[in-house]
Amino acid sequence: MTYYQSDEMASLGLPFSDAVRVDNMLYLSGVVGMIPGKMELVEGGLEAESRQIMENIQKVLQANGSSLENAIKFTIFIDDINRWSDFNKVYVEYFPNKKPARSALGVEGLALGAAVEVECIAVIPD
Repeated sequence: MTYYQSDEMASLGLPFSDAVRVDNMLYLSGVVGMIPGKMELVEGGLEAESRQIMENIQKVLQANGSSLENAIKFTIFIDDINRWSDFNKVYVEYFPNKKPARSALGVEGLALGAAVEVECIAVIPD
């Protein structure tokens, strides 16, 4: 197993890794729409947070030899399931063709008061 924590996350002193690699699989921690290196969310609500989340996930995947093309499963936690279509507007920009498996849950009380949080599992190609 290999644990990955970006310098940005390490500087924040958070008690978890950005991702853990097991063999050729990469398991990302839940990601909220944080501005890189800061303990604050991007402004603009759910769609802005969703876009920042996808950018943050993409950065972690690339740092570990993977990419969104190799993502196989996403789990989305959203504070108002009625806003699911707002998340989808952003999500489909990143996956115009191949669609990873996905689950979604309506939840209450995400970190930093976020509107959405996303977990990702990806393959690291040989």
